[in-house]
Amino acid sequence: MPTKSKLPTSEGKVLIELKNVDKWYGGFHALKDINLSVRKGEKIVLCGPSGSGKSTLIRCINHLEKIRGGTVTVDGRVMGETAKSVEGVRRDIGMVFQSFNLFPHLRIIDNCSLALRRVKKMPRDEAEKAARKYLDRVHILEQAEKYPAQLSGGQQQRVAIARALCMEPKAMLFDEPTSALDPEMVKEVLDTMIELARDGMTMICVTHEMGFARQVADRVLFMADGEILEEATPQEFFSNPKHERAQAFLGDILGHQ
Repeated sequence: MPTKSKLPTSEGKVLIELKNVDKWYGGFHALKDINLSVRKGEKIVLCGPSGSGKSTLIRCINHLEKIRGGTVTVDGRVMGETAKSVEGVRRDIGMVFQSFNLFPHLRIIDNCSLALRRVKKMPRDEAEKAARKYLDRVHILEQAEKYPAQLSGGQQQRVAIARALCMEPKAMLFDEPTSALDPEMVKEVLDTMIELARDGMTMICVTHEMGFARQVADRVLFMADGEILEEATPQEFFSNPKHERAQAFLGDILGHQ
């Protein structure tokens, strides 16, 4: 049975809440009665074996996947009740994917400023000023005039983070942001995420980078078969995992890392 959390919570208000969330793909039960509250400023790491439902869970938060049952509430909006609620949540929640999803025919500055001009209706000069601010924040401003193909994978992922930050989100979702990178590029992306965490960004991260989880997470959630089987502080999770599936997972992944 999934564990019930008795962890201390931060003082911030609940920003993201999932109640009794179920998700099916045809006959496959991908998420089973998920309950999760994330307070402003919290850093949550989701880990678990492939196919456990981690990516599906965070994709349900911004309605990239539609749930079958339960509710997803983001900053007081119940997700999916209206088209306006979906639009509002997507403005407030930034998302970074495994594959960077940059527009290859646009310069880096244009990739980052496009949503500001199209969604927020900013004038080009104002949008580009904001884009340069966030490119600088992820230490890649010098690449602003280049095209994605001219950048390394790690640089492209930092651009993707900057693009999300341009919308000034209330929270960031990361779906295995380093899994498509060569090992030497992983550190530069994780360092950027660590800086965001230290700046107080609310974050939910799907990752197998356990060093990152130790350093940044307020809570680690272990998932398997569509359920949250264990929830603990990093210290508790890594020193004394309770569930046998979590024990096996850590033994395997820490052995590789």
